[in-house]
Amino acid sequence: MLSVEEALARILADVKPTVVDTIPIERAAGRVLAETLTARITQPPFDASAMDGYAVRAEDVAKLPARLKVIGQAAAGHPFHGTVGPGEAVRIFTGAPVPAGADAIVIQENTTALDGFVEVREGTPDPGHIRRRGFDFKESEVILQAGRRLGPRELTLAAAAGYGELPVRRKPLVAILATGDELVPPGILPGPGQIVSSNPLGVAALLTRAGAETRLLGIANDTRDSLVQHIEAARDADVLVTIGGASVGDHDLVGPVLQSLGMELSFWKIAMRPGKPMLHGRLGSQRVLGLPGNPVSSLICTRVFIVPLVRALLGMPQEEAAATRARLAEPLEANGPRQHYMRATLERDSEGQQYVRLARSQDSSLLAPLAASNALIVRPPNAPALPAGSEVSVLLLDF
Repeated sequence: MLSVEEALARILADVKPTVVDTIPIERAAGRVLAETLTARITQPPFDASAMDGYAVRAEDVAKLPARLKVIGQAAAGHPFHGTVGPGEAVRIFTGAPVPAGADAIVIQENTTALDGFVEVREGTPDPGHIRRRGFDFKESEVILQAGRRLGPRELTLAAAAGYGELPVRRKPLVAILATGDELVPPGILPGPGQIVSSNPLGVAALLTRAGAETRLLGIANDTRDSLVQHIEAARDADVLVTIGGASVGDHDLVGPVLQSLGMELSFWKIAMRPGKPMLHGRLGSQRVLGLPGNPVSSLICTRVFIVPLVRALLGMPQEEAAATRARLAEPLEANGPRQHYMRATLERDSEGQQYVRLARSQDSSLLAPLAASNALIVRPPNAPALPAGSEVSVLLLDF
């Protein structure tokens, strides 16, 4: 059996990001930036007032009180085009360009307006009251790196830097196929010996959140003809994910059928728990992942292996397998020869220390304990027993 690390390395080997699409910035939320962006303009484009008050010469208010002649007004979008000379001031509002000749802003709270004049009673002008040209970013400065997901902050920055369109990676298409004579679609009451096909919905939701476009192929029966028909319907997908039938039993036909269609098998067993019978191969340029049928196994394998594959196809940096560290709220038994992903709840005590508490059961068929968990304790192969309070690696469940 392959280690988790070796299996992931094989899955990610030679992955090339998807092609670049240029789309309007209004439609770019959630997409992944394909190219590093540099600012097209300077922001602010001029020295701007950060406060309501008066634009003055600092030397004219070095000694207070000071009486200055008001020679005009500047507002956002309506600059004052003259020059502030000795003993003069311009009424100014937040966002307005600082007039020529002025080098300080006195806030209106420290002034008294008179007929055509202003008296500065107190206070020292704060340099922070003027936002200097380029204080945020300058033209040609790098503002966003390729591989970054575009959220509210990134889109606001890109728009402010002069972009109306953005280069993004095409969403990788992941086709998801459930297999098994025992399965019925969601919403159909199962008959004797049948169960609801719930796994594809969770896998699709997780991969959609990761940035993929997903396509549910329905349910293939445990026959060659049915499997071939469904697999052929997914030939345009970047990734084909099958669920169930990836082991080596008499009714596990997925692997043999895929190989008969030309798939080059990379592996079909991983030293992990849950998730040992997972298949990986290539069908032409298409990546194929065969997930176990147990629902917990399929979701954990998706999180550990297919989410990183989607990120690689999007040109995104890879996350660490264990995203954080936490202390055990209770003792933990020694681990066996496979890497174990244990359902748990991550919580904080009154001092802010992170603790993890195991779910009531680690059975890979149980969905309720998984739904109640928000983290996985990652136990290396043959890890020793640990007392309460020991630090462990934790993978956050973002699904």
